[in-house]
Amino acid sequence: MMKFTKQNFFVLVGGMIIYVVDIGVDFWVASRYFCQGQYSWSILILCFRGLSSIITQIFSYEWFKNDWEGTDTGKLKLVFAVHLFHCGIFIRYWFALKYGCQVAFKQTSSKGTSEADPSNFTQKQAIDAVTDINMLRVFKTFLKTTPQLFLQIYILMEHGKTHFFQYAAIIMSFCGISLSMVDYQISLRKSLPDKDEFRVLSKFMYLLYKLFTITSWILSISLITLLSVRVSVILMIFLWICGFTWTLKQHTTFCKSKKMEYLYRTVVGVILIFSFFNIKGRRTKVCISIYYATHTVVTLGILFVYMFWKPSIIKEICFIIVSILTISSLVLGIIFLVVYYSHLHPTTYCRPQACSDEVDGVAGQRERVKTSRFQNFLMQ
Repeated sequence: MMKFTKQNFFVLVGGMIIYVVDIGVDFWVASRYFCQGQYSWSILILCFRGLSSIITQIFSYEWFKNDWEGTDTGKLKLVFAVHLFHCGIFIRYWFALKYGCQVAFKQTSSKGTSEADPSNFTQKQAIDAVTDINMLRVFKTFLKTTPQLFLQIYILMEHGKTHFFQYAAIIMSFCGISLSMVDYQISLRKSLPDKDEFRVLSKFMYLLYKLFTITSWILSISLITLLSVRVSVILMIFLWICGFTWTLKQHTTFCKSKKMEYLYRTVVGVILIFSFFNIKGRRTKVCISIYYATHTVVTLGILFVYMFWKPSIIKEICFIIVSILTISSLVLGIIFLVVYYSHLHPTTYCRPQACSDEVDGVAGQRERVKTSRFQNFLMQ
């Protein structure tokens, strides 16, 4: 079993601090736009924040309800009340810090111990608690952070005027995307026995692959939005429908209830607008090739339209800079993608027999083993 270390504990503390700062930055940026009379931008930022918070609270509470099935209903009522006030993530951070502190600062030799050993059980609780948090952060990243990054870039391209709070929002967005993607991969490998350790070079290549491909796509969407908001909305809806349809065909079984499963597939459809991932833990060479080939064709098509249309809404020098950034980001992203999957991505895939997992957050130390929900959501 992989260990929860002191380094993991301090990273968890840092993640909680960044989460709180991110909330403050969102309200600060929204208030600045409101004071400048840009009410639509302010409302959009708050809507992204509110929608992502609602969805993450729903998933967080459902996971608590599933993990605490058969326990005291009084605890669930208290947890429900906390989630109702959009503070559920802090309960999860409390559990993660509690278990993480116990194992990171009171580690003992685990030689000759079994899975039922108290130290191993607490170790697993800490890892599962962190994995839950990081999965919720993945949802928040693509429901709130990535759309906000697109919005800020679009505003800069449309008006040309920059303010400190806009740069702050963009920096926080990039930090949020980076941390959520890498942290989830790390926690996934800790929670699934068949996953190899995520080494420094692998983290770096994976981070660059995701950031460059997402940046290129966001710049492309910003350009088409400058050309026509209606066309941009239609494109986003079409891409979401494609992603949602693909998840339906994959027959995902992430949630226990049908309603939650459809909500999960809806969220997956949104994530697939911006980035690819493997939701079934299968080999995806063909799917990922088709996905990024499609993104490349659409990106080049947008630039081609701009090159010959030359709309007056964007200056020629600005278009040249954005085009160079878009193409270079796409090329670099594809290069890092190929390098990562060719040399650094683990080739061992999760098997049901090897990946059986104890439910996290259960009261007491049960010996029965259940299938981990993370077998059904393997970020790629």
